[in-house]
Amino acid sequence: MLFDVIIGLLIPFAAGAMLYVVVEELIPEMSSGEHSNVGVLTFALGFTLMMALDVALG
Repeated sequence: MLFDVIIGLLIPFAAGAMLYVVVEELIPEMSSGEHSNVGVLTFALGFTLMMALDVALG
């Protein structure tokens, strides 16, 4: 029972850490180039698609 509560708190923390790494490390590198909008738009499209799939298949 206690283990389920701990896991329930650690999984969102890990997800937040992954989002932080993506936002802080990958997006600045992706947006510093000749075609900077393409990378940002495809990242946003992929994130939206994964969220829609998560809700639809949930």
